[in-house]
Amino acid sequence: MKMSEIIRSKIIVGRTFLSAGAGDFPVARFWSHRTGKSGEPAGWKACPTALAGCRILRCFTLLLSVLMNASAAEPRTIPLWPEGVPDLKTNASPEKIVDGRISNIHQPSLLVFRPDATNANGTAVIFCSGGGYVRIAVNTNGDAITRRLNADGVTVFALKYRLSDYGHPAPLQDVLRAVRTVRSRAAEFGIETNRLGVMGASAGGHLAACAATLWDSPEGQTGAELDAVSARPDFAVLIYPVISLAEPFTHKGSRDALLGRESPLELREKLSVEKHVRTNSPPVFIAATMADQTVPVENSLSFYQALRNAGVPAEMHVYAQGSHGNSLDPKYGPTAEWLTRCVEWLRFNGWLAKPTGQP
Repeated sequence: MKMSEIIRSKIIVGRTFLSAGAGDFPVARFWSHRTGKSGEPAGWKACPTALAGCRILRCFTLLLSVLMNASAAEPRTIPLWPEGVPDLKTNASPEKIVDGRISNIHQPSLLVFRPDATNANGTAVIFCSGGGYVRIAVNTNGDAITRRLNADGVTVFALKYRLSDYGHPAPLQDVLRAVRTVRSRAAEFGIETNRLGVMGASAGGHLAACAATLWDSPEGQTGAELDAVSARPDFAVLIYPVISLAEPFTHKGSRDALLGRESPLELREKLSVEKHVRTNSPPVFIAATMADQTVPVENSLSFYQALRNAGVPAEMHVYAQGSHGNSLDPKYGPTAEWLTRCVEWLRFNGWLAKPTGQP
């Protein structure tokens, strides 16, 4: 089932079918930035009778589609902390979704989008969407990215992580827990333990880059048995990422949300991931634009240079045009081809080939 169909099912049947409970990833768009309101399908306001009939017909059509597509049709929600969320805020405001933006997240989870079984190649990515560490923001890029990766045999795990009401190190704990969870259950998801990457956009790119540099950080551990599983991703894909949390080109909104406005320089440097690239950091693909007025391209450039200095394989595409959060809009010409370039990079590195012996 396409993500847009999941979105539509949420609008049609509300809490009676595929609805989001307190611990679920809401079945609404979940990716990077710039979304408008999800409008009702045309014709719904003709009259009450027509509205009811339309809803029934759409519910029936959706249910039939789900039944026909079996297990691949309905994404599955995986709680990250079934034994209890670390430092859970029990008296905080409840989770909410406004215009497709998710905030007040207290129950981190993964939403699983699996490729057709005949096409699956054992590779998976954990996607960290953006929103400045204040919300998880969304737009129509989500459908295109998920469809393309699924079409190429990649399983997508969309991460719902804790935000500014928790601050550091909660998001780091969540992304590393996500890697450990998926890797420890690789056989269940039909993936290979050495073909698990992270992917993120904007502030989500910062979180993905944290996973690619700070995977063994003590702050990312909670004392759980799962801490024994490696949280190092096998590759990383970063789209117009926030990289530095220090001057002069940080995205101040993301920094303040994650660390606080009066955060000490030492902490800002600690979470400026270009300073923590190691020789054994995983290969990285980066896409950014010179025209980005939200997150300066210097973030991507500094991370690429750090990777180069450490001898880590990296590929970077810097485009002349393209606003922040609209990377797949055809009006930006070559910029909209970054996903194709990314898939080519994945294929060149062998992550899209089926493992030996797999039919």
